[in-house]
Amino acid sequence: MQYRTLGRTGIKVTPYALGAMMLGSMGNPERKDGIAIIHRALDAGINLIDTADRYGDSEDVVGEAIKGRRDDVVLATKFWGPVDDDVTHRGASRRWIMQAVERSLTRLQTDHIDLYQLHRPDTETDIDETLSALTDLVRQGKVRTIGTSSMRGSEIVEAQWTSERRGYERFRTEQPNYSILDREIEREILPVAERYGMGTLVYSPLAGGTLTGKYRAGQENDNFRSTKTGMRHFRDERRLAAVEELVALSDEVGVELTHLAMAFVVAHPGVTSAIAGPRTMEQLEDTLAGVDVVLSDEVLDRIDQIVRPGESIGAMDMVYRGPEVEDASMRRRPVGERSAA
Repeated sequence: MQYRTLGRTGIKVTPYALGAMMLGSMGNPERKDGIAIIHRALDAGINLIDTADRYGDSEDVVGEAIKGRRDDVVLATKFWGPVDDDVTHRGASRRWIMQAVERSLTRLQTDHIDLYQLHRPDTETDIDETLSALTDLVRQGKVRTIGTSSMRGSEIVEAQWTSERRGYERFRTEQPNYSILDREIEREILPVAERYGMGTLVYSPLAGGTLTGKYRAGQENDNFRSTKTGMRHFRDERRLAAVEELVALSDEVGVELTHLAMAFVVAHPGVTSAIAGPRTMEQLEDTLAGVDVVLSDEVLDRIDQIVRPGESIGAMDMVYRGPEVEDASMRRRPVGERSAA
């Protein structure tokens, strides 16, 4: 396993990282399975584990699995999302951050977190408030470095400027979604992150499972994920048509589709690590089997013909889009103000 530097932090991480969202109640509830998967990933050389406080009991599973191996792990977790029914137990306020980090430290059975990430932008909290609290955590030694997830380019820039003006710790990483089917971050997010020396950890390199080859055009997609509410992207005809072309390319070049998908995202110079989120040992083994796959320029050119650089085909339902897109009232003038006259 090779290593890359996480932005300008000096931290060395592997190009493939282990995402632990599915290890626990949100995916595989058998704790012994989750621990075994983590141990196998570490034994294979993967050193970056990413989880979040809102992933059910994932942090508990990770904490138990890394006992005795903590110094070998670059441990990343996230805060922001609701963790229970208490409306104060969420967001990016100083009040919640100071509580959230203690909860995560307890569950992870550690005294520090290597990378503490804002899971989503918090439109109700001034970024100054968030950065101030995170800076204190770094100075206290509870957090080594800080990052974001699903930030837009303008939000990344605003946060960097705030840190510079106020003398705060600055966000050192960004975690966007990126796959062959989801390439919009090539336009702005990756260039902005590179400009500010940020490492980029991309999630859903298999497009939430669409690039496993299990979901095919003209077939009934009865897999447990495709039948869940909010998983319409598994039945998106445009995405499935692209998958058919990618399957044909995969067969032609003799590279498994999942390996093709993972190798594609780590080939981008702005990507530090691709986060694989296995639910089973079989899925992890498939990922590990492709770690040495390197795509030629010819194959990358062929992929560009299927999905144009900087563009996406449809989108995953769970991707953060921001309130200005999700909230219709923010996209429409009041009826009385709509007249052009």
